[in-house]
Amino acid sequence: MLLRNRLLNPQNFPVINFSSPLPSSSSSLSFLRPLSVSSLHAPTNSSPPKRSSTAQPNASASAAAAAGFVRTALFVPPGVSRDEVTAEMVLPGSNIVVGPYAGEARIKMVEFVKSSARARDCPKDSRPEFAILGRSNVGKSSLINTLVRKKDVALTSKKPGKTQLINHFLINKSWYIVDLPGYGFANAPESARMDWSSFTKGYFLNRDTLVSALLLVDSSIPPQKVDLDCANWLGRNNIGMTFVFTKCDKIKSGKGKRPDDNIKHFQDMISKFYQEPPPWIMTSSVSGLGRDELLLHMSQLRNYWDNEAV
Repeated sequence: MLLRNRLLNPQNFPVINFSSPLPSSSSSLSFLRPLSVSSLHAPTNSSPPKRSSTAQPNASASAAAAAGFVRTALFVPPGVSRDEVTAEMVLPGSNIVVGPYAGEARIKMVEFVKSSARARDCPKDSRPEFAILGRSNVGKSSLINTLVRKKDVALTSKKPGKTQLINHFLINKSWYIVDLPGYGFANAPESARMDWSSFTKGYFLNRDTLVSALLLVDSSIPPQKVDLDCANWLGRNNIGMTFVFTKCDKIKSGKGKRPDDNIKHFQDMISKFYQEPPPWIMTSSVSGLGRDELLLHMSQLRNYWDNEAV
């Protein structure tokens, strides 16, 4: 049984209403299907691994960031009761609660394994993986390089759309980070742009080892319809996801809103379609904001996957 079938509790909701003004997108992608509930439930028969003492979030920072927090707005992972959540358990700059499955989160080794032109050509071992996707200029490669603390692991380019293959990076010889082609305005041949939908959908619908998608959203600009469409499709197909807001260090002068305003707007648009709030976190590849917290969140999802996989 796929992990997403064990973790997700889908229910149908109305189609997203895009009647409110949204910036137009040059993408031809179409993910216009109703959102579904994505919620994690506590494990029943497995014992959570002991949490590493080095993997604790900064209590004072967490308390400050989560002061006055509302429990119903938090992502509560397996092994934690919502009523038991305290401010100190919330990762700074996120709505993510740290639970008993959080463990060793450090990346000690990274190795590029292969690029695949088709989902069926991806590695066929049983290692868990996290898929990173987003608009072509959202900063996917920069985030990957920040996570692994190497400058040139993932290709970064001033021309969005350079990633046109499924790229697998092996972390600590035990799990994968997967760099997927960007959507939106890919600076790629027309045939490659048109094939993104079936190409990437095939990956998501056929990867038994997928733990979660990390959907990157540019916080320096207002919510984009194409991002909401992508989240719509992932949710409707029971693909677990975490919203990773990028470029949170950027503060626009003059026109435009601050990143936190754009993030709140995006959350407001998404939240009405979820019975349980999806996890989200703020990051910056320039300052390193959110790096350690995101890795800790990934560790608890990964450890739960390892304990529950059959």
